[in-house]
Amino acid sequence: MDPSVASTANLSLVFKDSNSTTPLIFVLSPGTDPAADLYKFAEEMKFSKKLSAISLGQGQGPRAEAMMRSSIERGKWVFFQNCHLAPSWMPVLERLIEHINPDKVHRDFRLWLTSLPSNKFPVSILQNGSKMTIEPPRGVKANLLKSYSSLSDEFLNSCQKVMEFKCLLLSLCLFHGNALERRKFGPLGFNIPYEFTDGDLRICISQLKMFLDEYDHIPYKDFYSPAVLFPEHSYSASGVYHQIQPTYDLNGYLSYIKSLPLNDMPEIFGLHDNANITFAQNETYTLLGTIVQLQPKSSSAGGHSREEIVEDVAQNILIKVPEPVNLQWVMAKYPVLYEESMNTVLAQEVIRYNRLLQVITQSLRDLLKALKGLVVMSSQLELMAASLYNNSVPELWKAKAYPSLKPLSSWVMDLLQRLDFLQTWISEGIPAVFWISGFFFPQAFLTGTLQNYARKSVISIDTISFDFKVMPQSVSELKTRPKEGCFIHGLFLEGARWDPSAFQLAESRPKELYTEMAVIWLLPTPNRKVQDQDFYLCPIYKTLTRAGTLSTTGHSTNYVIAVEIPTDQPQRHWIKRGVALICALDY
Repeated sequence: MDPSVASTANLSLVFKDSNSTTPLIFVLSPGTDPAADLYKFAEEMKFSKKLSAISLGQGQGPRAEAMMRSSIERGKWVFFQNCHLAPSWMPVLERLIEHINPDKVHRDFRLWLTSLPSNKFPVSILQNGSKMTIEPPRGVKANLLKSYSSLSDEFLNSCQKVMEFKCLLLSLCLFHGNALERRKFGPLGFNIPYEFTDGDLRICISQLKMFLDEYDHIPYKDFYSPAVLFPEHSYSASGVYHQIQPTYDLNGYLSYIKSLPLNDMPEIFGLHDNANITFAQNETYTLLGTIVQLQPKSSSAGGHSREEIVEDVAQNILIKVPEPVNLQWVMAKYPVLYEESMNTVLAQEVIRYNRLLQVITQSLRDLLKALKGLVVMSSQLELMAASLYNNSVPELWKAKAYPSLKPLSSWVMDLLQRLDFLQTWISEGIPAVFWISGFFFPQAFLTGTLQNYARKSVISIDTISFDFKVMPQSVSELKTRPKEGCFIHGLFLEGARWDPSAFQLAESRPKELYTEMAVIWLLPTPNRKVQDQDFYLCPIYKTLTRAGTLSTTGHSTNYVIAVEIPTDQPQRHWIKRGVALICALDY
């Protein structure tokens, strides 16, 4: 049977086609939970007393097996949730299903299963079962409809503070839809996409009712605010999403929700209209990436075989990539000095880039030999050849490289620019303005800047932090290093732009997703007190992914530092916009 979208109405159709030997399988997608629908359906079928449910996991196998055996005899329903969490028990389940005797099984018996897509799920159960999938609703409107269609007028009026409950409930459901839909914008929406399941929402709703019933006043915290109790309250700038009169019944709420736009306006998320472009691009790249991976591996393009294309790419990169930098020579010219930490930073950068260059040149030479049949083509070289063919950076290089999302051709150009930055530093001396995106490990450079100041001023480095000044001059106009601290450039703003005439953050222009940031002066200051909040504390990330992991040094592999940028808007405006500075884009 084709996977169908589950709801109680559809469950009855699926149920009609089922029998006691056919398992009914819900294929889960993140953020969905069919349990509530199934319990509701069991109630309609007068089976809620005869439904046994168990959430599979460690040690639940024997209980589940006993439950299934007794239900087969007595004609009950069995509901096994999260089969993907019990991969070791799946062969037992497969055997149990195979041994159901059609002549002896009670005709009322039904087996309901839920599982995330998993390669441990037995194929025979899938082939013999009725499969259903629950697609999470797309868009705030669909989310709201789903939340409200599971409620009743009786429930809406069951709270002691009815008016307040209705207003705050709409806010809560809108926030739930908002949190789920914001994820589609990728890192612009959330660095790490959060789960906010239907089960979580149900708990939040009962908590809301409980708090309103138990307290004389309303205990506002977090996302509930007194403003939402007024019928004219708007949740977004245009007023399309707004509070409604709490005198409405459930149908009134449903008809208001149905009047909302089908496609979400980014303003409801606090995002700029450009965010829709980001979302559309993310979706397209994911689709195209999947298509590339599904391509046949032996096709010939324009008369060239796959091997010829790979060989061509490998040779081109090998010609462009320079020899490792002479570390001895660099250390002789820039020795370790107590008063100049930048010499140590340069040496460390050279060591890191040399390590990467050696891996690139060695692996490319090995691959070219393997293509000619001079050495054995190992699985590692096979993977590398596939990456070169698909214009992606080989894993072998990524393991020794800095974080980057660029495709292979742009990645090589970026690497050459970074090496050029180092070479200019080596030949012409410490630069007046540092290209922060050129550092393999920018955190060491920032620490070095603080260290220089601490040693010069003879004070503890722990008491020093950066003050930030955006500079009106361009890179070419700044010819000398500042006496204290350093100038940095090469950053891109996402979610906003820098307005040089008003000298503050401004809204992005239509269709401009990323804009260049002006030069920033990082000025070490002892015992710094944070000034008035007329700035946005803007995080700097190495790549557009934004999220990273902690390295052995205790630094994030992606987050660098947060800088203060002047603005006349409150901080939260830019936080909702997802405004951040990025060292390197993905093209």
